[in-house]
Amino acid sequence: MLLGRAGDPTSGEPASGDPTSGDPLAAQLRAIVGPGHVLTHPDLRAGYEIDWTRRFAGRARLVVRPGSTAEVAQVVRACAAAAAPLVPQGGNTGLVGGGVPRDGEVLLSLRRLDELGQVDAAAMEVTAGAGVTLARLQARALQAGLAFGIDLAARDSATVGGMIATNAGGVHVLRHGSVRAQVVGIEAVLASGDVLSRMPGLAKDNAGYALPQLLAGSEGTLAVITGARLRLVRAPAHRAVALVALEAGPNDGRGAFRSPEARATASAVALTGRARSRLASLEAAELFFEDGLALVLRHRGGARPFRDEHPGYLLLECAADADPADGLAELLAGAPEVADAVLVSDPSGMRRLWDLREDHTDAIAAEGMAHKLDVSVPVARLAELVERLPGAVAGTGGRGDGAGRPTGRGSHPGRHRRDARDQARPGSHRPAEPGGAVRGERPLTLADPPATYPLEQVPPTPSGVPIGTMPAGLGAARPLSGNPADC
Repeated sequence: MLLGRAGDPTSGEPASGDPTSGDPLAAQLRAIVGPGHVLTHPDLRAGYEIDWTRRFAGRARLVVRPGSTAEVAQVVRACAAAAAPLVPQGGNTGLVGGGVPRDGEVLLSLRRLDELGQVDAAAMEVTAGAGVTLARLQARALQAGLAFGIDLAARDSATVGGMIATNAGGVHVLRHGSVRAQVVGIEAVLASGDVLSRMPGLAKDNAGYALPQLLAGSEGTLAVITGARLRLVRAPAHRAVALVALEAGPNDGRGAFRSPEARATASAVALTGRARSRLASLEAAELFFEDGLALVLRHRGGARPFRDEHPGYLLLECAADADPADGLAELLAGAPEVADAVLVSDPSGMRRLWDLREDHTDAIAAEGMAHKLDVSVPVARLAELVERLPGAVAGTGGRGDGAGRPTGRGSHPGRHRRDARDQARPGSHRPAEPGGAVRGERPLTLADPPATYPLEQVPPTPSGVPIGTMPAGLGAARPLSGNPADC
């Protein structure tokens, strides 16, 4: 960001008429992080105050951008002393309002915590600041002949701190697990301002609670994550990607599923199950439907992957030291779930197929305001989830880990709070009732705020424990924020 003179919109200094110009907290924070990193002018705050969907927005008291863990600790102490709530924010790639302010909170941006260490090849680990982007982390690992086990479409913007705070899953969760499985050490600041550091990255460490795993998925409520020690994996030499047009199967009136999309989902689940048992190289299994594919092609152009339309499509990716294409082809040959398929192993061809899946979000946003849900159900009941959402969503997708992404579009921004209340009512979580969770990967946020429930009505976790009874802080007097962090 360009820094100008005081009062200039390119400066963090207060402008004439700025309502925060006399804010003593702003002055105190400038002394901690520097005048260019406390943003009070509305034009400078604007990009931090709205999420990617444009559906969720609010006003921040100010934006503070510390450059080190020590500065984060001082900021937290200053805000606690001033009784000023904090909203931590990473890359602001979230789709459910988790990283934006609601009404006058201090927004704590962690993007400047971007120090990235050298890869420890012997341990297959690397240390990264909370503001390091996923793309930069992936590139650093690849330089050492390794890979990071997480990949997201928002890789150029999503940050390490946000991914840990939300326990992001990504497209390789089938093989490598979620972010929680990649974190072997962590550094964070508690609500008291104390620094918690468990960064050795030991394979065996039973000296107390597994704090890295506890903070993963805590969504900014237990601590502000400032850095992590991350596990890396071997970088496979070869990849192959197949896009499968799915058979919907007959509807004879006696089957469990009436909609073609649900029957295609059942086919995807069966095929993915065989792939997982037969192909050790399987890295991703992503499901999307005809309406989503049509939307993508309408907005980005290009030819259809198949001549005919099909109710569902399954994208499979395999990666190994030896070329996995033959094994993937053998799996698909003669499989009853396969109506048609295309298999590629060249980088440009694989990118084209992946774009058909990853461009869904951009295409939906181009149509209007996006409404995101993110529920998780047992894989065997994924088709049931699709059956229970007829006509309610567009661009619906899912993946082989049982996470479903029902997505709607078209609402006016002013409706977002009413929409959030509607989504938060107990009946709206019925799609997650088959042993699932109301949030599979995205955080609990404005899209379904627990505050709209009496505590006894908050949808339970799969273990039966109400979400509202989760801990408020590691010995802290208050939660750090009224709104969880996003990637």
